[in-house]
Amino acid sequence: MSINPSNNTSLIGYNDIFSELKNYFINNKLPNKIIFSGNSGIGKSTLAYHLTNFIFSINEEYKYNSEKNLISEKNHSYNLILKNSHPNFFLISNEIDKKNSQISVVRDMINFTNKSSFNNDYKIILIDNVELLNINSINALLKVIEEPNNKILFFLIHNSKKKILPTLESRCIKFNLFLNEDSRIDILKEILDVDFYNSLNEDYKNIYNSPGDIMSLHNFFQSNDIEPNIPIDSLLKLIIDKRLYKKDLFIKDKISLLLELFFRKKIIKFDSKDKIFNLYKYFLSKIYDCNKYNLDIENILIEFNGKLLNE
Repeated sequence: MSINPSNNTSLIGYNDIFSELKNYFINNKLPNKIIFSGNSGIGKSTLAYHLTNFIFSINEEYKYNSEKNLISEKNHSYNLILKNSHPNFFLISNEIDKKNSQISVVRDMINFTNKSSFNNDYKIILIDNVELLNINSINALLKVIEEPNNKILFFLIHNSKKKILPTLESRCIKFNLFLNEDSRIDILKEILDVDFYNSLNEDYKNIYNSPGDIMSLHNFFQSNDIEPNIPIDSLLKLIIDKRLYKKDLFIKDKISLLLELFFRKKIIKFDSKDKIFNLYKYFLSKIYDCNKYNLDIENILIEFNGKLLNE
């Protein structure tokens, strides 16, 4: 089962904050520049898409169900957004991590804001992973959001583990989102096989604790026939031997977390802690450089495999 924020028709959790946002809109008090900030995978984008549908569908057939926090799959705006063809909606998605195309996408968005809206309705710009925008793109964005327009709304999705420029943050209203344990379990029960979560190695629950991350881990394990209780060293060896870090974007993005988990467990058990700690600093530093400079991590993982998994 694969659920993306754009097609997740059910919003679980965030009842209070969503009710607050809806009331702001109904009373013409919704801020036109909002940052939804929180950990990866906790539902920030899902909340933004639900608010978007609430606004777009308010005068449409099959409008948003506010009692159940539910988007109708028959709703016209919902289906247009799925096809990325809604005339009043502009999305800047994860593609913004392709540095060479960032500024051109932002310029397209600026052109979008300068055009008349369809039916004189609201325009909504949703920017996912806003923290990945480079300085030139941020500067271009600042110019357009500084010019107030009551009919244009900016919803910016921010991974709180990464910084955004204060000049951007200061111009927006920020909502810090988090899930308590009960809400997290409710979401996982809704979207996931409960048996998988119950049998999942507790180590993975600790490092992948958001519903989105657990769902991605579930999909990865299922597509590669991996048992959910597999030990960390066996999982890493499998990932490296089969080069799964090349084939799965979630694992590629989260490989450093798996290495950290491996070393934490080694440091607890190993007699020569200095040796393991030095290796920990060495490999995590190498992975960090690869991520920072967009380098291939293959040689680092092969070295890691040889030194620590084939002992």
